[in-house]
Amino acid sequence: MKQKIALIGFGTVAQGFCEILLNKKKELKKNYNYEYEIVAINDIKYGTVFNPQGLNIKKVLEDVRTNNKFTKNLVDWDSIKTIKKSNANVICELAYTNLKNGQPAINHCKTALELKKHVVTSNKGPAVFAYKKLSALANNNGVKFLIEGTVMSGTPVLNLVRGPLAGNKIFSAKGILNGTTNFILTRMEEGMSYQDALAEAQKLGYAEADPTNDVEGFDARAKVTILANVLMGANLHFNDVECEGITKITLSDIEEAKRQNSRWKLIASVELKNGKIIASIKPQLIPLTHPLAGVTGSTNAITFTTDLLGDVTVIGKGAGKVETGFAILSDLLEINDSKK
Repeated sequence: MKQKIALIGFGTVAQGFCEILLNKKKELKKNYNYEYEIVAINDIKYGTVFNPQGLNIKKVLEDVRTNNKFTKNLVDWDSIKTIKKSNANVICELAYTNLKNGQPAINHCKTALELKKHVVTSNKGPAVFAYKKLSALANNNGVKFLIEGTVMSGTPVLNLVRGPLAGNKIFSAKGILNGTTNFILTRMEEGMSYQDALAEAQKLGYAEADPTNDVEGFDARAKVTILANVLMGANLHFNDVECEGITKITLSDIEEAKRQNSRWKLIASVELKNGKIIASIKPQLIPLTHPLAGVTGSTNAITFTTDLLGDVTVIGKGAGKVETGFAILSDLLEINDSKK
């Protein structure tokens, strides 16, 4: 059955996802019997477009690059109307992330699920603030609510535990879930000051003009909240997670770590202790012998401690246009496979 997709938000991730679909269209049909049409796109900057037979995605991408707005198939719909009125059976919620209350993305997801439309999102807001409610709503309506792209972009984390690691009990998950801070700490270890390392991260596009969410640990805090609630069945609120960023780490701290054969990493941690799930994000000294110590630059990694396999570490990119676009595709392929 051909997927009819509506995109809510058409920023970097959505554009990367569309480029993947165009480049791999024949391969996806041949290898996975996957066929699609993007029938609607809503974006607060570019406008809303709709064609029940499928939009010309090459034209849409060209419009964004050359005109900075959509020019064909325009309709006067907001995001909610796009979800309700389009003939899409899958909604990809790719709007901006709000780590204060998860809106308006939560309402986007809720509206779609109530209409029995599948939802795929890389938006951390709904996963952090309303995962259990939205997941229950999806189950009750016979559709899927999939969020692989919320933790480590396209590097498999949630799907890994649900798939290849199924049958294992997860005792803990500890990892480097923010590439910006890992890049900064790597450059500081090479002798660069915090401010200079941050400036380089901003120049390279790893850090925003306002880097607060990254350097104060809020981005990783959201991700560890998702890990706790989704993988380990906790019911933690964003503010329940102890959080400390990297802004207090000095070059002296970096040098002292070297003398101890260790290095500083911003570690996201969730673990089962005495029947209680504890989650935190804070700088930690990691021995050079630990797998996470060797993860440098903007790379992400996570180590799962399991009952059957012991420690399992996954390393990969945790952000990026193509990487997060792939996360959206992987969830869509899961929906496609479930229909066989």
